[in-house]
Amino acid sequence: MSAVKIPYEQLSPEALHGVIEEFVTRDGTDYGEREILVETRVAQVMEKIKAGKAVIVFDHKSETCNILKSDSPLLKKLSS
Repeated sequence: MSAVKIPYEQLSPEALHGVIEEFVTRDGTDYGEREILVETRVAQVMEKIKAGKAVIVFDHKSETCNILKSDSPLLKKLSS
């Protein structure tokens, strides 16, 4: 796998916000019956990242970021 975990502390606040906002606004994202504001979703994901429940992953091949749950089996295949 050509991806690595990116510690959120290494990103500027603006870059971190941008990565999370892009993640929560991707096409196909479904949050159920009620619409949740983007800023609320960004705050929720930020809390999970800061609590260690989610991690940012950068894929060199596709040059994209993703956010995975910290217990995702995919993380075992990554370089730190």
